[in-house]
Amino acid sequence: MGETILHVEQLKTYLGVAENPVRAVDGLSFDISEGKTLALLGESGCGKSITALSLMRLLPAAGRIIGGSVRFAGVNILALPEARMRAIRGAGMSMIFQEPMTSLNPVVKVGLQIAEAMRTRRAGSARRIRDDVVELLDSVGIPDPAKVVDAYPHQLSGGMNQRVVIAIALANEPGLLIADEPTTALDVTIQAQVLDLIRGLQKSRGMAVLLITHDLGVVNQLADYQSAAPVQSETVRLAAGYR
Repeated sequence: MGETILHVEQLKTYLGVAENPVRAVDGLSFDISEGKTLALLGESGCGKSITALSLMRLLPAAGRIIGGSVRFAGVNILALPEARMRAIRGAGMSMIFQEPMTSLNPVVKVGLQIAEAMRTRRAGSARRIRDDVVELLDSVGIPDPAKVVDAYPHQLSGGMNQRVVIAIALANEPGLLIADEPTTALDVTIQAQVLDLIRGLQKSRGMAVLLITHDLGVVNQLADYQSAAPVQSETVRLAAGYR
């Protein structure tokens, strides 16, 4: 087993006013090791996505982390200033958001959206960046990537757009990939292809994956560790207060 890349201890995230908050995440603890997949299970509305946004420090204005610690590669990221946190997002930890059609800009070509993510971490000519985008699209299984790079999201299928979102998340080779319901709204055939893609990319890149889902079939295919209820073990600890 690899080293622990993410250690979450008693994370508490509340939403709303301080006098009457919604306890979206209330005492959540777990570890993820390098190269492993942890599945975070739960029904819709139980706080899974808020957990992911807490880890990325991308909470909405009404959300606040009121307790706990999140250590990524040994660093407590909850104590970092925003400038240092931006350096971790994308290159250290990255996220596949739900619903690719709401994650992608409908009036910007998909190649430019991937290139924008790349330019935040690397230098290079426009030609070199474009070549890297085409190579990345090819790595996520998009046919004819040199053509797709100039397409708009509405010109692609749901499965293709999901692959584009995955490409954006992988643009800077993160050590931890947070996949928030990565197969939402996809048919069974495309769902299987996307899961195979994530599994293959994880193996080739050695990433850790936090898989957020309510689908036990997805968990069965991808997860090394999983929990649908509070447990105590060396690798996964979901506190009883989680809701």
